[in-house]
Amino acid sequence: MKRLIVSLFIIILSSQTLMASQKITPIVSIEWLKEHLEDKNLLIVDVREREEYLKGHIKGAINIPANENLFIGDKLLMPKLSSLQKLFSDAGIDDDSVVVSYDGGLFYFSARLYWLLKVLGHDKASLLSVSYGNWHKGYIPVDKKEVHKKKTTFIPHINNNLIATKLDVLVSIGKSTIIDGRKHSDYIGKTSSTQRYGHIPTAINFPSTLTYTSSVLGNKLKDWKKLKKVFSSLDKNKKVILYCDDSAEAALDGLILNQLGYSTIVYEGSWLEWGSDPSLPIETISKKR
Repeated sequence: MKRLIVSLFIIILSSQTLMASQKITPIVSIEWLKEHLEDKNLLIVDVREREEYLKGHIKGAINIPANENLFIGDKLLMPKLSSLQKLFSDAGIDDDSVVVSYDGGLFYFSARLYWLLKVLGHDKASLLSVSYGNWHKGYIPVDKKEVHKKKTTFIPHINNNLIATKLDVLVSIGKSTIIDGRKHSDYIGKTSSTQRYGHIPTAINFPSTLTYTSSVLGNKLKDWKKLKKVFSSLDKNKKVILYCDDSAEAALDGLILNQLGYSTIVYEGSWLEWGSDPSLPIETISKKR
């Protein structure tokens, strides 16, 4: 009997720590989440606005509103390291945490959190493949109570290889593949978030909306077979530099391309920086349309 109890204890302990030793994929399904809801190291993050979170969220999920926590300043850049370290420590994230984030269905807000965690050296991160509520009623437990986790000490390990500067982009024009993740009207120069219109020279337009489908329940990321088809024209032998307005959509395209076998890097300043600097070259094709 004593041997049986010890064996059961080992099995339970192993199941609790299994996720800490496993490498999580950058996108997880709602089925995966349901199966792992009770895992000890799972930390679910809702990045929607607090008002939406309090109306209903996945039970146990904490709230880190993206707009006020994951961007800073007019150029919507990455917050200071000290601010992110405090944010993630207060959220209860440590080296063993398996972080799964979700948003309202645009996916780039949850991708922003994923990218920031990766930049800070936390590899156990992913985003949910569906928008909040995109499941049959009762399939996933929901709640309205605000959740707070025990504070930890988040220790960052900066990976600068994931961040491109405007100089990196400038010298890569004509050498690397550059992807513009903004809407098509921005890309061709009909609309813009800055005083200049157009796109970075040689950039190819892949709006982030190409990565998901919509239904009555909400949005859902396409499966890997369809995502592979979306980006099939790209050369895997070339480094891919991604940008959008504020690098959030770029983070979404980047994590998908990286999983598909492409070498990617996100231009953090993106169009809000490039389009505001008159010394940098741009192209526009709006006159041709």
